[in-house]
Amino acid sequence: MMGTTSAAVGSCRSVGRSPLGIEPAEVSGESYGVWVELSATLTGWLLDSDPSLRWQVLRDLTDASAAEVAAERARVTTEGWGAQLLAAADEDGRWAGGACFPGDFRGDFSDGQPWTSTYPTLLLMRELGIDPASEAVRRSIALVRKNCRWEHAGQPFFDGEVEPCINGRTVALGAFFGVPVEDLVARLLGEQLADGGRNCEVENGSLRSSFHTTMCVLDGLLAYEQATGGTPESTAARRRGEEYLLERRLYRRLSTGEVIDPDWLRFSFPTQWHYDVLRGLEHFRAADGAPDPRLAEAIELVRGKQQADGTWLLENPHRGAVHFVMEEGDGQPSRWNTLRALRVLDWYEDRSARVRPQP
Repeated sequence: MMGTTSAAVGSCRSVGRSPLGIEPAEVSGESYGVWVELSATLTGWLLDSDPSLRWQVLRDLTDASAAEVAAERARVTTEGWGAQLLAAADEDGRWAGGACFPGDFRGDFSDGQPWTSTYPTLLLMRELGIDPASEAVRRSIALVRKNCRWEHAGQPFFDGEVEPCINGRTVALGAFFGVPVEDLVARLLGEQLADGGRNCEVENGSLRSSFHTTMCVLDGLLAYEQATGGTPESTAARRRGEEYLLERRLYRRLSTGEVIDPDWLRFSFPTQWHYDVLRGLEHFRAADGAPDPRLAEAIELVRGKQQADGTWLLENPHRGAVHFVMEEGDGQPSRWNTLRALRVLDWYEDRSARVRPQP
C-alpha cells in the first residue's frame, strides 16, 4: 500500500493557498516535506467524514490494520449514510415503492432521474461498502427478494429484466449481497456484441456498443468473478469488454481519436449508470492486473485534474431526487472523488513499478 504521499508527489507541481490550510510553496524534488504535510492534511480531511468513506480511506490510503478497517466498516450499518439508507426502506423492504423507479413516478425526467428506489439505493449501499453479512442487511435483502419486482414485466428483482445495463449492475448486487445470479450472468454472456461491448439499444436495432452499458456489465462480471471464481466464459467475456474500452483509450473514438463525450472527462459521484474516465479506471484497478499501456493517457487526465491543495472536485453530478446529499456540490472539493483518484493513481504507479523493466 503506497498511501497518499506517493500519489501526491507525482500529481501536482505547485501548492496555492489551500482551503485545507496548506501554505503556498513550490513542489519539487527539494520540497518533499511540503507533500508530507499535504498528505497528512489531506488524509485528515478525508477521514473527517462518514464511516462509509472512512473505512475505505483506512483500507486504501493508510497503513491501518485489518482490525481497524473492519471496526470502522461495521459502523456503516449503524451510523451515518448506511444507517439512513436502511432506515429509509418501506415496510415491505423496497425503497420508494419501486424497483428501478419510485412507485409514484410517472416518467417525468425534467428534474433528472430519481435515485431513491430499490435498485439505485442498493447500488449506493454497495458503493458505501455496507457489510452484506450484517443481520440488518440480510433482513433487508430477504425482503427485496420476496417483494420487489421490476417495472418491466414483474420479474423478481435478482432475476433481472431486459436491459443489459440494468442486468449487469444487478449481477454486481447479487455478487455483493450473496444472492445467486448465475442465470442472469448466462443471459449477459449471450448478449455481447461483435465489438466486445454492450448496448441497451440492441432491441431497437443498434449493433454498436455503448460505453455506459459496457461499463455496467463489466462491473457485474468482475464482481461475479471475484465473489464466485466465475467461469472461463465469464472471464473471457469480461476481457473482451475491457478490450473494447482499451482500444479506445477509455474515451476516444476508434475511428478518429477524438474525445467521444466531454462529459466523460468530468468525474461524478455517485456515477449511477453513467460512464466517465475515472469510473473506467476504477474498474481496471478493481481487476488488479498489471496496468495496460493504453491507460496512460487516462491516468494523466486524472493527474491533471488534481487541485493545488491535493483534492479532486465533484463534477457533473447527476440530477434527480436523492436520499441525502453527500458532497458540498458541483465544482467543490470532493472527498469521494479524491479517494477514488488517489487509489487509482496508487494502483497504477505501484503495479507499473512492479512490471517496469529494470536497468
